Amino acid sequence: MAKRVAVIGAGPSGLSALRAFAAARDKGEAIPEVVCFEKQADWGGQWNFTWRTGLDARGEPVQSSMYRFLWSNGPKECLEFADYSFEEHFGKPIPSYPPRAVLADYILGRAEKSGLRDWVRFEQPVRWVEAAPEGGFTVISNDLKQDRVVKEHFDHVIVANGHFSVPNVPEFEGVTEFEGSVIHAHDFRNAEEYKGKDILIVGASYSAEDIGLQCKKYGANSVTFSYRTAAQGFDWPEGMEEHPLLTRIDGSTVHFSDGTSKDVDAIILCTGYQHSFPFLADDLKLRTHNRLYSPGLYKGVVWNENPDLFYIGMQDQWYTFTMFDAEAWFARDVIMGKIALPPKAEREADIAAWTAREEALENAYEMIDFQADYIRELVADTDYPSFDIDLTQKEFKTWKKNKEKGITTYRDKNHASPVTGNPQPVHHTAWWQAMDDSLETYLKTQ
Repeated sequence: MAKRVAVIGAGPSGLSALRAFAAARDKGEAIPEVVCFEKQADWGGQWNFTWRTGLDARGEPVQSSMYRFLWSNGPKECLEFADYSFEEHFGKPIPSYPPRAVLADYILGRAEKSGLRDWVRFEQPVRWVEAAPEGGFTVISNDLKQDRVVKEHFDHVIVANGHFSVPNVPEFEGVTEFEGSVIHAHDFRNAEEYKGKDILIVGASYSAEDIGLQCKKYGANSVTFSYRTAAQGFDWPEGMEEHPLLTRIDGSTVHFSDGTSKDVDAIILCTGYQHSFPFLADDLKLRTHNRLYSPGLYKGVVWNENPDLFYIGMQDQWYTFTMFDAEAWFARDVIMGKIALPPKAEREADIAAWTAREEALENAYEMIDFQADYIRELVADTDYPSFDIDLTQKEFKTWKKNKEKGITTYRDKNHASPVTGNPQPVHHTAWWQAMDDSLETYLKTQ
């Protein structure tokens, strides 16, 4: 009897897992039975944009944190699928910083072309996974369409449910009596609703930076950032400024630790997300914060305490889709017996070595190199198609420098594809002036 593999989640990480098995199938190899459980009505994970917040149509927590005017905040070339280039998908080179609709079209285009939909059980969230006495796992899922509980046995489980869906929400003195609106970035959808308003963004990472810029671009009167550790330090457009940590709220006035204050109409908490696996038994559950090398995972993928369990996409991410693919191909080959795992003690030593290197990293440039080396190590053991990882490192570092030079202009630059080697065109409209983010407008030539 063929092995059975459960994949939890049909977002980018889960789709990478499915694509890995499909690639082996397409080469004529015998693959396990693969079943993917997805709680949403369609695939795409974060890229399955919805107007809903809170609960979805079935009463499940909304998965996606995607917002209307999101554009890629990193070069698309550094997340390009090695087996499916942007040029293959769109039939031509396209600019380096696509908006949401363009990226979603690309991601889902590969899944559709690969014929993966029949492997996915939509609207069927996993409720519980535990190790089975006979080996493998007992997986209990909830078929929401049929309103029934399904209990099954799988030989392997791949956890790919992402970690940008369960908000981390701090408490601030006086927030209950705040006179405006307070939301977490998870529930942010449309920058236009903040037109003419004074906004406080709590946080100093990528979501804070981008949501603040989006709101100002679409007409916010002012955007104030509050940081806990360090300011982002960009040369912000007029009407944007940074202050140290928010300490208390008095009516519509927010107070900062430097003694300054400001009246605001709305607060958006860009305070990060929690890794959450309520469906996993305690002995299978990854416990981590957002870091480049997750504890307890051999090669960042294999659960060391039970190597029939795998995690994909659980790290802090410079690389995204590229890394998910590398992890998926590695997990597939362990499952299919192409890669033999070393003894547990050797795996622990390997985890310790990567962790020590991670903890010694001093800046973003070293982090980029760290994750590039991690991907190199994974793909060296599989048949994942070759791509120019050296070039991705170079382009990431160029992107980082461009951001430091101009936070509103870095998306106007172009980069080279690590798959085709071709330089990509410059977009026809500067990002700060590009108010129409539709796929049709973006793909127009000059």
